[in-house]
Amino acid sequence: MASEPSISVLRLTNGVDMISLHLLPPLWRMSAHQRTFEGKTVIVTGSSRGVGAEVARDLGRQGANVVVNYVSDASELLAADVVQAIVAAGSKAIAVQADTSTVPGGQILVDAALEAYGQIDILVLNAAKAAAVPLATMEVADYDLQFDTNVKGPLFLVKAAAPYLPRRMFPREAGSFFISSVWVITPETPSTAMLYTASKGALEQISRLLAKDPDIGGKGITVNTLALGAVDTDMLRRNAAHILQQLAEKVPTKRIGEVGDIAPVVAFIASPAAQWVNAQTVQVNGGWA
Repeated sequence: MASEPSISVLRLTNGVDMISLHLLPPLWRMSAHQRTFEGKTVIVTGSSRGVGAEVARDLGRQGANVVVNYVSDASELLAADVVQAIVAAGSKAIAVQADTSTVPGGQILVDAALEAYGQIDILVLNAAKAAAVPLATMEVADYDLQFDTNVKGPLFLVKAAAPYLPRRMFPREAGSFFISSVWVITPETPSTAMLYTASKGALEQISRLLAKDPDIGGKGITVNTLALGAVDTDMLRRNAAHILQQLAEKVPTKRIGEVGDIAPVVAFIASPAAQWVNAQTVQVNGGWA
C-alpha cells in the first residue's frame, strides 16, 4: 500500500510560507527513472504550468529537490499539484510564490531553496512574458513587462544565486539554463513580436557571456540556452491560437511541440553526460524551417 503524504508549512525568516510534502513511494516508482540528480537542488521559475512544470516534474523524478515557482494566487493549486507529483516520485519539493520579474522575487526563491535544502545546484530560468505589440501603440510599460520578466529577472536571480552555487569539478553535474525562442532566428518573426524577440535575444547573449564570468564559468558552472519552437502551452494558445496549424506546418512531423519534448533535453544538458556543452543556444524545435 502506498504511503500517505505528510504536509508541512515552513515559515522563512523573511515571512514567506512554503508548502512541503514528504512521501515514501513504492519501490517500483523509485526505479522507474534514473536518479541522476539525487540530492541536487533545482530552482525552476514559472513552473506551475507548461514547460516549467514538466521540467520540474522530470528533474524531480530523477531525484532532485525542486523549488516550484508560481506568481499569482490563481496558480497556487497548480503549483501544489506539481509539488505533489514530485513527492510521489520519491523526491522533495516546495512551492514558493515569487514574482521573478523583480529582483526581490528572485531573492525570495534563493532564500527559500537555502532554507529548505541548504544548497542550490541548478537554475532553470523558464518564466517568460510574451505579447504582440505594434510599434504604433507601444508604451514603456509594454517594454518593461517583457524585459523585466525575460531579461532583468533571470539575470539578477543568477547574481543572487551565484555565491551559493558550488564550484564544479569534472564530472560536472549541474548548471544554469535560460529558455529562449526560435523567433530570435527565424526570418518570419512578425514585427509585433519585436519586444519578445529582442528580450530573448538579449537573454541568449547574457547566457553566452555568463559562461565566461569568473563567478559562474570560472567555478566550472555551465550556462546554456534552449531556443524552443512552438510548444503547446497556455502562453502559446493565448498569443497564437489562430495560427497553431500554420506553426505545425513549419515542422517536418506537422505538429507543434509538447512539454514532454523539452524536459528531457533540459535533464540531459544538466547531466554529467553534457559536461562539455557550455555557452550554447541549443535549438529544440523539431526541425522548424
